Amino acid sequence: MREVDLRSDTVTHPSSEMRQAIAEAKVGDDVFRDDPSVNRLEQMAADRMGKEAAVFVASGTMGNLISVLAHAGRGEEVILGNEAHIFRSEGAGAAALGGVSYHLVKNDERGMLDPDEVKNAIRDSSNHHNPRTALVALENTQNSCGGRVLTPEDTALIADVAHANGIPLHIDGARIFNASVKLETPVFELVRDADSVTFCLSKGLSCPVGSVVCGSNEFIENARRVRKMVGGGMRQAGFLAAAGIVALDSMVERLAEDHANATKLVNGLKKIPGITIFPEKLETNLVFFEIEHHDRAELSRKLESEGIKGGSAARRWRFVTHYGITSEDIDYTLDVMGNALAS
Repeated sequence: MREVDLRSDTVTHPSSEMRQAIAEAKVGDDVFRDDPSVNRLEQMAADRMGKEAAVFVASGTMGNLISVLAHAGRGEEVILGNEAHIFRSEGAGAAALGGVSYHLVKNDERGMLDPDEVKNAIRDSSNHHNPRTALVALENTQNSCGGRVLTPEDTALIADVAHANGIPLHIDGARIFNASVKLETPVFELVRDADSVTFCLSKGLSCPVGSVVCGSNEFIENARRVRKMVGGGMRQAGFLAAAGIVALDSMVERLAEDHANATKLVNGLKKIPGITIFPEKLETNLVFFEIEHHDRAELSRKLESEGIKGGSAARRWRFVTHYGITSEDIDYTLDVMGNALAS
């Protein structure tokens, strides 16, 4: 039976080149900063993002947590979208561990924030009733808003508001390379106006573990301190970093394949009765759609019995294309979905 796992691009397996690089990695002790593979990955990441420095971390959630805590202290506030991953899906880490509160403004359907709303959300810290606004955060691509992309001009609008008020801008760039490929724009241009950025190696870039945080030398030194505090100081992490080196060298441009497979999937799903989907909203590899008038939990079980993972009991479903998903897998998924819904 064919297996097609569409739950997330986090389920990717490392390529054969990555496996070889992991096996042959030169390693040291990263806490002492003498792991050559980690050092090389961090330099590559900083260069790619156009930033001074970088630090390798275990996950995107850890990267965002470290970034928020390096920018903001207890009793301070971060402005971010109501659909932001930092707010919705990271266990309220900044609040629980750092005493940082979230000030939410509305994401539009693209994941963009309204600059005027961001401006109005900035606190007057001279009024002692208010916390100090310490950070503004964006997400690109925006997961909960359908994998939509923000342009350099979008980011500049929010950065201008933040910087005019002496506030740094952080970008949760878990899938920033998907945005880069979609826009045919170098990734450093997408984060040019950001003071820090996190990106994931373990999603579309197909590494088994890891993310990278990039920013100024001063910021990254502070981020390293926070990384150690939350237990993220790894030792011979070069075995993991070696896969990241391969990813930055060879796995970025292939993201276009994932986007093409997502387009094929959307166009096929649109033809199946019982599915509501809007192809014009697809921009990268995240396919969102709604299942109407069916027992969705039962449908999910039917799909899994045919080797397809990705359904749920919710009305809104997400399928994610990634490394390891082929065009033939999309054909199979559409056949199974059509038959399951027809029955």
